[in-house]
Amino acid sequence: MKLARRKFLQVGASGIALAATAGYGQMPRELRQLLALVNPSGGPFQAPAADTIDPIIHALNRAGFGPRPGDYQRVRTLAKTPEDAAAAYLEQQLHPETIQDEDADYEARRFETLQEAPGELFEYQPDLLHNELMRATLTRAVLSERQLFEVMAQFWSDHFNIDPSKGDCKWLKIVDDREVIRKHALGKFADLLRASALSPAMLWYLDGRVNRRAIPADKPNENYARELLELHTLGVHGGYTQKDVMEVARCLTGWTVRSTVNPPYFHIGKVEFDPALHDFGSKIILSQFVPSTDTALSKDLLEQRGRHELDRVLEIVAAHPATARHISTKLCRHFIADNPPPAAVATVSDAFTKSGGDVRQTLRALYQTDEFLLTRGNKFKRPFTFAVSALRATGARTDCGTEIIDYLKRMGHAPFNYPTPEGYPDQAAPWMGTLLWRWNFAVALSQNQIKGTRVELDGLRESAGGDEHLMAHLLGRKPNPAEAQAFADSGDGLALMLASPGFQWC
Repeated sequence: MKLARRKFLQVGASGIALAATAGYGQMPRELRQLLALVNPSGGPFQAPAADTIDPIIHALNRAGFGPRPGDYQRVRTLAKTPEDAAAAYLEQQLHPETIQDEDADYEARRFETLQEAPGELFEYQPDLLHNELMRATLTRAVLSERQLFEVMAQFWSDHFNIDPSKGDCKWLKIVDDREVIRKHALGKFADLLRASALSPAMLWYLDGRVNRRAIPADKPNENYARELLELHTLGVHGGYTQKDVMEVARCLTGWTVRSTVNPPYFHIGKVEFDPALHDFGSKIILSQFVPSTDTALSKDLLEQRGRHELDRVLEIVAAHPATARHISTKLCRHFIADNPPPAAVATVSDAFTKSGGDVRQTLRALYQTDEFLLTRGNKFKRPFTFAVSALRATGARTDCGTEIIDYLKRMGHAPFNYPTPEGYPDQAAPWMGTLLWRWNFAVALSQNQIKGTRVELDGLRESAGGDEHLMAHLLGRKPNPAEAQAFADSGDGLALMLASPGFQWC
């Protein structure tokens, strides 16, 4: 018996509606996606009702990339008061391993190259790898329930920045993102630091692979040693000297990365230590003595001693008080204010030190400071955060394609495109010149002019409960009279709200 197309659609829609009554979260992922196509708004949702940003919106903005339709009411159910609900949400986010994230994982699996072994990556064109890495990062930021994890992955990507355009970084940055940044984003700082120091991409980017002393006349390459002290650990005012830089560089001689241009031409990307290229003389690093090694020892013992020198350097710098201050200052700048409050920095630094650099415990202490809890609406979204928060706030269906990446490039904030080691700036001033492109993006998004991305405005407005509630959802608070009037008069209220100061400052 033939089934007419109209009848098929009616039956199919009825079946989906019936399945939905069993609970959206219990449905197979593919069926949930089909339901989203039929009813993209996802049903009625609650918008904030306060005149100012409340603790829940504050937590969703700072520990993530902003709320989606329904996120506010979901978090509000976690406790009796907004303050306790926000605290419960932040605690959940500190344990991403307990958060189901099937949708984001499903979409990220489209980018198959990101799971390849280092040597296999060299079979692909660098532009393909870079494109997939950017799109996967955007996809996870938009879809992931593990929002804090994605925020910290971006934070550490900036802190340990690598420009993929240099040498074998074109291929090896994929491994760095997977095995260094994402593996340790909420772990121990010392483990993250060591993974970065021995990352094949970092050894290429900051020339650690050519830091060697094959003969007594060889001078160590100090590029990585300088950035290790200045950017990754102590900070520019951390109290180290040029002598410390040179001594650290000497400790780190002898590390190499197998490449396509030197024999043995297999296990490409493998990191190795060559005792014949190491400086075994004594060193003094930040007043800590590193003894010399008798070069008449066996090769195995020499390799063991040389490897230990790297571990000793990282142990010294990771435990240094200046490192705790430097990392805590950057965290407070990111989560609290462009000019980090000294009291908060001191509290967070103390937590970092006492926990041995445990990132979760450090962030927990930060989120409990009065400075974090009470300082709201003062952080200007960087372009990546702005675009992702707009996609999330509108409930957009998107393939996170190259057109969105192109907008981010025009705004100067496409992932993994910063050319120098300090990473993208985390303050408002450098991003003020992006306002026109933000407006262009807001208009294109609201009018469905971005290929592969669609916003169902009518469904969004209906689910929010009308324009007033839609504005409250976008702004994270009730609109003031001027905002409400501008929304009504603009002819494109959604674009206006997305480009407004109320949306761009969080």
